[in-house]
Amino acid sequence: MQTPWDFRYAQRTQRMGSSAIRELLKLTENPEIISFGGGLPAPDVFPMEKIKEACNNVIDELGAVALQYGSTEGYTPLREMIARHTSRYACEVSTQNILITSGSQQALDLLGKIFINRGDRILVESPTYLGALQAWNAYGAEYITVPSDENGMVTEQLEDALRIGPKFIYVLPNFQNPTGTTLPLKRREQLVELADRYGVPIIEDDPYGQLRFEGEHIPSVMTVDNQYKGNHSKTYNGNVIYLSTFSKILAPGLRLAWIIAPPQVITKLTQAKQGADLHTATFNQVVAFEVGHGGFIDEHVKTIRSVYHERRDVMLDALEKNMPANVKWTHPEGGLFLWVTLPEEMDTIPLFQRAIEKKVAFVPGHSFHPDGRGKNSMRLNFSYCKPELIREGISRLAQAIKEEMAAAGKT
Repeated sequence: MQTPWDFRYAQRTQRMGSSAIRELLKLTENPEIISFGGGLPAPDVFPMEKIKEACNNVIDELGAVALQYGSTEGYTPLREMIARHTSRYACEVSTQNILITSGSQQALDLLGKIFINRGDRILVESPTYLGALQAWNAYGAEYITVPSDENGMVTEQLEDALRIGPKFIYVLPNFQNPTGTTLPLKRREQLVELADRYGVPIIEDDPYGQLRFEGEHIPSVMTVDNQYKGNHSKTYNGNVIYLSTFSKILAPGLRLAWIIAPPQVITKLTQAKQGADLHTATFNQVVAFEVGHGGFIDEHVKTIRSVYHERRDVMLDALEKNMPANVKWTHPEGGLFLWVTLPEEMDTIPLFQRAIEKKVAFVPGHSFHPDGRGKNSMRLNFSYCKPELIREGISRLAQAIKEEMAAAGKT
């Protein structure tokens, strides 16, 4: 039923839609439901006492600063801390390269605001992060897709897509959301070389990079780009815009993330952010700096890795023991997710309803494909639930899958 308001919304709202994940989370608020749906960090690894101590210290010692308006670029000591950390593990950057945002989702929205005109093509791996699609749909983006396999984006198929002329490439190289796959170094090098050859920037979204609990560290795409160009400046000026966040290494409720980009891009992003929220919450930034500046985060991340490693192993074991032989899944080396693929003729949308009846939830895979493919797939989160709930939840999910297969005559 239409209302008078329907004739007043801007045209861009026609491309807006509710996030399948956010809507799903409403369904799974029932405590009886075991949810593998949300991309939720484990609340039992939140550093409650450290944050409580930091809040008290900030109020006592820096209250006048923390409760005041701040600069749009972000709290300078926090940006300096991020620059030091990045220069240690990646390439040299300065505070001129860094903008603090209200979560990574705002970073994606700001990038859409400054780069995307209606009809612009964005090159993404398929499947890709639903939140990026939701952010950029509002700006009228179209998508060019490159398939992915167990090693992430198939860069051997990238060149044909680049010939179409995308505005930029969007990639999640580490423990990708939704599949959990990781882009090998050789593919990162190929991605950088091809992007440079065709003059197409890369947006590297890396919320999970510090959560590796198996295998060897791989340099970021930004680092590979910096090495490819032979840049030794302390101010990064390459072809990659890098995103990361405190949501997975401290707590998502702080809504703190950052963008690393060439200074001229940071300037334009800063102007866009001024029109959005003036600046990210000062208090949250000062607290994050108080928590992190003494090296606490490095130690805390080790705890997170240990917990998620155990839960990943429990989920993989439960899948092996319970799932039908024709169901496949990825083996992530870190992060929060794995990806399950059912026989091609299956559809996880009706399966979701059957699973909810058994009080277990997942995210149907089609939401992560710009063209709606992937109906026989699903994303599972292993970080949130404790091991005993993972075992029970996978048992329930496997039973729902077997029943759905039997009803469809696919067993």
